[in-house]
Amino acid sequence: MFTGIIETIGEISSIVHDDGNLHLEIKSKIFSELKIDQSVSHNGVCLTVVEIKPESYVVTAIKETLDKSNLNTVSVGDIVNLERAMVLGNRLDGHLVQGHVDQTGVCIEVKEADGSYYYTFKYNDDYKNITIEKGSITVNGVSLTVVNSKENEFSVAIIPYTYEHTNFKDFNVGTLVNLEFDVIGKYLQKLSQAYF
Repeated sequence: MFTGIIETIGEISSIVHDDGNLHLEIKSKIFSELKIDQSVSHNGVCLTVVEIKPESYVVTAIKETLDKSNLNTVSVGDIVNLERAMVLGNRLDGHLVQGHVDQTGVCIEVKEADGSYYYTFKYNDDYKNITIEKGSITVNGVSLTVVNSKENEFSVAIIPYTYEHTNFKDFNVGTLVNLEFDVIGKYLQKLSQAYF
């Protein structure tokens, strides 16, 4: 379980294809604090640390993960948002994030607004996911508040700190991102479909 508050970024230093899996080597300042079997969110995708190397660590993304996320499009040198699993008893500054990406979305607009930024994303309706105004959404692992919620489309407002300390600064129109919709909203939607 995560909070969506990005701890740091990492750089993909190696990608190894292994049948349908990808082994990703990540260079990051947190590598020395990790242990094998720990969960780390990479652009919102919960992956298990399988190897610790000098100055880096390795995680494996399997076919299910690659089918639902943007990790099948990453390249060596790409920057990923990182968050270690939350510790019970600490403040929950973002919202409850599982690290289970629901689907990808595409950035369709980037606007600067006097020091902050607005990003608009479009997503496929096949999965029946929804957003609500002022609800929570996770984009590439970042806990954000939805503004301008529309059918299959929403915007988020980004403060300068988030812009500088995540890979949002690399987003352009056409950037593919990982989306995790609010877990409470998903359960409520499922219940409403079953009973109404």
